[in-house]
Amino acid sequence: MKRRAFMTLIGGAAAWPLAARAQQPAMPVIGFLNPTSPDTNADALRAFRQGLKDTGYVEGENVAIVYRWAENQIDRLPELAAELARRQVAVIATTGSASAAFAAKAATTTIPIVFTVAEDPVRLGLVASLARPGGNVTGINIFSAELTAKRLELLRRLVPAATRVAVLVNPANAVNTEPTLRDVQSAARAMGLHIQVLEASTSREINAAFASLGRERPDALFVGPDIFFLSRRLQLAHLATRHAIPATYSARLYAEAGGLMSYGTNTTDAWRQLAVYAGRILKGAKPADLPVEQLSKLELVINAETARMLGLDVPPSLLATADEVIE
Repeated sequence: MKRRAFMTLIGGAAAWPLAARAQQPAMPVIGFLNPTSPDTNADALRAFRQGLKDTGYVEGENVAIVYRWAENQIDRLPELAAELARRQVAVIATTGSASAAFAAKAATTTIPIVFTVAEDPVRLGLVASLARPGGNVTGINIFSAELTAKRLELLRRLVPAATRVAVLVNPANAVNTEPTLRDVQSAARAMGLHIQVLEASTSREINAAFASLGRERPDALFVGPDIFFLSRRLQLAHLATRHAIPATYSARLYAEAGGLMSYGTNTTDAWRQLAVYAGRILKGAKPADLPVEQLSKLELVINAETARMLGLDVPPSLLATADEVIE
């Protein structure tokens, strides 16, 4: 065999694996956007990865995830969303706040976006309708903000003598705070309750708010639905117990952390279902054709141990309606 022919043969053989690799499809990338931090969302992240697995995707094997955490700095969300858009990820998944969904929507009109939000996404203007979202955005609606009146009613049943209720909200998250205050004030008027509004958007401000509670001594505390508060659930539950104030929360994670009572949907399961939507989009589904899914299963969780620590007798009728009583 001539030398030139032999070298051509060798060169062609060396190129085969390179060509084979070049023909392999690139691994799809999911952009993940959240206002808080990974250390407070371990269970939810496991649920998200399980949802991907349910649709045939395993992180690191056939899908990659680029995480962007705002570390409780909501004003960073637009910048982080723009980063994901510049990377041309296959889909952006936003969790924890409507602010994250809006940041993603502002960053791109072409990359599919899936969200979890606690408010009505139609009223917010995220989608055109629940059945036909339109555009590049769809996701999961966690019933939370819509349950304000019911949560206040359950708190009143637990503390029937209550007349003054403190309401803790996060002023940095106006998308959540404004409807929460509107609804809680309306419900309080109907029940004859006096409302005292407290604000906190940092851990230090939470401590200051409870110091104020210690001085004012309201009869109960209503913690507004907020991803930052959820990330500080251990601090909130500890302070409520230390200040001996009955408190109600929006998600079972609070009650599991020692909070007295929670009423709302399972936010961890919402992350799993969000990942299922992301997986379906990776397989070719269009956001405009995926209806916004509303989580309809509501859970009332009562921490009986915390009730005993506070010296509260939980009414048998309330215990009977609870989905779970933590002993």
